[in-house]
Amino acid sequence: MNELERFLDQVDRDGALAETRARASRRRFLGGALAALGAAAFAARPARAASGLGANDVDILNYALGLEFLQAAFYTEAEQSKALTGTTARAARTVGAVERAHVTAFLKLLGAQAIKRPTFDFQGVTENQQAFLKTAVAFEDLAVAAYKGQAPRLRSDAVLAAAVGIHSVEARHAAWMRQLFGITPAVRAFDRPASRPQINRIVASTHFVSAPAKMSARTDPQFTG
Repeated sequence: MNELERFLDQVDRDGALAETRARASRRRFLGGALAALGAAAFAARPARAASGLGANDVDILNYALGLEFLQAAFYTEAEQSKALTGTTARAARTVGAVERAHVTAFLKLLGAQAIKRPTFDFQGVTENQQAFLKTAVAFEDLAVAAYKGQAPRLRSDAVLAAAVGIHSVEARHAAWMRQLFGITPAVRAFDRPASRPQINRIVASTHFVSAPAKMSARTDPQFTG
């Protein structure tokens, strides 16, 4: 079993993706997936083929890995802060474990072509329950929109099918965090994707990712779907 097959196996526990790949074309999947994050630390180096994937798919997977790095670091820091309580603490542990699993799967798939993990500074939002939840809503809504942004660019049907599996998990996370924060989980019949420039601007506006000292701090992510 090669790394691509292992990756698919990790995100397809019940075999649904394998069945979908066998009977559906790429064009029928969502409207987009796997967008970029917007700080210099997330810019993937020129990609070569990894695990049999083309350079284009390696590039997109690296953008997805950047997003997963951000989310995994956020939930891990929140757990370590010990500031969360009750259902929020339990949700953070559950979602954090899932985001770390996503990171592990992407790293194994990309191998030497994976981008390096950036340094993060969440500026205290993981140490206050309400601030944590507000930021979690922003991150999860952002992830759902980002995973819808670039599927037409993916060449591998197998990777696209796996991306759809991750996208639906991120959507569940978004609904969960919205409910905990007191926001209606779903109010629209259709979600829209977010473009790379939109994702870039939103992530940069948080200043949670390592950046030059000239950038002023901000701890109020605005994106809530």
